[in-house]
Amino acid sequence: MNTQTRTVVVEREIAHPPEKLWRALTQPHLIAEWLMRNDFAPHVGHKFTLTGDWGSVECDVLTVEPGKALTYTWNHVHDDPAFDLRSVVCFTLTPTASGTVLRMEQTGFRPEQKQAFGGARYGWEEHFTNLERVLAGME
Repeated sequence: MNTQTRTVVVEREIAHPPEKLWRALTQPHLIAEWLMRNDFAPHVGHKFTLTGDWGSVECDVLTVEPGKALTYTWNHVHDDPAFDLRSVVCFTLTPTASGTVLRMEQTGFRPEQKQAFGGARYGWEEHFTNLERVLAGME
């Protein structure tokens, strides 16, 4: 039996400083604009829910390093256990001369979860595009 899990990685250089990006990753009203509705708080151990039109994701904050890294669980419980996704999302911010490299890794996709893996790969690219739009509108 294959127990290897797969990881989605999306990395993009964004022309905004880490502090501004951090706000968009950790303030609920901003998260709602680029990702999903939520009750997020940047505190280790905080449990929160991300809610989209298609359903919801149960999350638990694992690490908070202001301006540098944010990690939380990303658990989507489905009616069919084969579609349950138990994963971890990690954002890493690296300052550059012209802004910040934002790296997102979502680990924990089982080999048979091809649809979830493909959806996440596509979805995070879209979320990053939305995030850039939100950043452009922020003070």
